[in-house]
Amino acid sequence: MQSCLNNNFIIEQFNFDINLIFAILNGKVSAAINRKLYRNFRQNGLEISPEQWTVLFFLWEKDGVTQQELCNATFKDKPSMTRLIDNMERQHLVVRISDKKDRRTNLIHLTKTGKQLEDKTRKVVNRTLVEALQNVTLEEMKVSQEVLRKIFYNTKD
Repeated sequence: MQSCLNNNFIIEQFNFDINLIFAILNGKVSAAINRKLYRNFRQNGLEISPEQWTVLFFLWEKDGVTQQELCNATFKDKPSMTRLIDNMERQHLVVRISDKKDRRTNLIHLTKTGKQLEDKTRKVVNRTLVEALQNVTLEEMKVSQEVLRKIFYNTKD
């Protein structure tokens, strides 16, 4: 299979919509989905942001992790994660607890409130994804997923 290395080849052969490519590259698709998710959270009485949801989602799978693990899982830098965790602590969703093995490290744990959000939040997220994927076939999803996976691995540091 020939790799698409030449810009003219890409534009000519695939007749790309350069505005769509730019929108994808600068995050407009992600931003649109996040806005929709934020609105759906609010409409369902959930006072969390999509960023907070990504942290909660990770903690529902593996509670009691370091801030660095959360940074790696969510692709956020340390200062952003610190602010996010600070806000989530104020909302009583998470708590920092010193690691017994290394007091310099805090482990991030879900509170009872954070745990209780899981079922309702997952339903809202699933509904939002269904809305975002309207008119997208299963085959289109499979191809898109594979293409985005390749782009991600080609560009990640």
